[in-house]
Amino acid sequence: MYDLVLTRKAQKFYEQADNSLTSRLNRCFDQLCQNPYQHPNIKALKGKLSGRFRYRIGDWRVIYIVDDSQQRITVLLIASRGQVYQY
Repeated sequence: MYDLVLTRKAQKFYEQADNSLTSRLNRCFDQLCQNPYQHPNIKALKGKLSGRFRYRIGDWRVIYIVDDSQQRITVLLIASRGQVYQY
C-alpha cells in the first residue's frame, strides 16, 4: 500500500473542484494507493515527462510519480487534458 502526497498546486485544484470531480478523484487516489502501475486508465509518459505516469479521469488528467523505496506517490498536477501536457 502506497502513501499519497499532493503538491501544493494539486491540493489547491482538489480543494476547488466540484463534488462530482472530487468523488472521482477520491476513487482515483484509492486505486493509485493499491497499485500505481496497473489500471486501464494509467499510462507511463514519454518525452520530457518521462518517469511520470498519468491517470485519466474523463477529460481530466492526474500526473504523478512513484517512489517505490518510500512507498509514496506524489501527485504533481491535476488539470484538463489540453493543459496538462504543457507542464
